Amino acid sequence: MTQLSPDAIVSDIAASLPGAAEVFRKAGISFCCGGNVPLAEAAGKNGIAPEVLLAELQALVDAAGRNAPEDTAALIAHILTRYHDTHRTELDWLIPLAQRVETVHGDHDEAPLGLTEALLALRDELDSHMQKEEQILFPMMQQGGNPMIVHPIAVMRHEHDDTTVLLNNVEHVTHGLSLPVGACGSWTALYTGLRKFSEDLVTHIHLENSVLFPRFENRAA
Repeated sequence: MTQLSPDAIVSDIAASLPGAAEVFRKAGISFCCGGNVPLAEAAGKNGIAPEVLLAELQALVDAAGRNAPEDTAALIAHILTRYHDTHRTELDWLIPLAQRVETVHGDHDEAPLGLTEALLALRDELDSHMQKEEQILFPMMQQGGNPMIVHPIAVMRHEHDDTTVLLNNVEHVTHGLSLPVGACGSWTALYTGLRKFSEDLVTHIHLENSVLFPRFENRAA
């Protein structure tokens, strides 16, 4: 169990802790462009007692990964069905919906200009990444792993960082997934879907980085 520090950087917390992004959104704390600040400082600037925000986030830390399957084969199967398949399915409808919203509302001051491009880049990165896991890393794990497994795991960790940058870009062009007053049904559905997709992706990365990968890195050490 990790103890969260008041000095932890807001953007790092949002990228790695499932549920943190929504906590920050509700508190009015930017975790994208303005997120390179310590947690305590961000809380103070928004009139929130740092210890209150810290306690809420610490509860998320304590709960993260709690429901992950103990068995490695079951955990991999969970990741494949709950996250890999779901990401692909959701991006298939989020991308054309983003394109429609950009086309119809492109002249609106709060239009998510560049969102389609950002989602296409994220889809390409994710698809390549997930294929490597499905075809190389996960089969190695299912066979028990070996000392060389640390190398593909290191590559996957690096690609997780790249994916986080692309996800932050989605957050940026959507103005923090903040809907304007009077937003139409398509715009609302788009941001609702993106909120769920983003949270899923952070949870997916957390499960791999903090639960699955260490099982094999520790064994190879």
